Amino acid sequence: MIDKNTLRENLTKCMARVIFTKTDGSTREMNCTLMEDYVPKQSEPVVRHLPRAENDEVLAVWDLDNSGWRSFRLDSINTIEYIGVNRV
Repeated sequence: MIDKNTLRENLTKCMARVIFTKTDGSTREMNCTLMEDYVPKQSEPVVRHLPRAENDEVLAVWDLDNSGWRSFRLDSINTIEYIGVNRV
């Protein structure tokens, strides 16, 4: 299984095509990143009523094709292909 911190660091430098198995068993291909130029900046702080615990098995990323936050389990990743200008 890939290290979450390594993947997060790589995605702050480039984009990636991640193919993973969803919890329903289907396969999903997602182009994603954590690069500041692509992730929207929040104009207003998000108010949460309950603190959300960090899950070391899940990574939230910006889905470039659907323009929204998505997440996947690290143990469900089949392949990762880094793409973009700043290759890792």
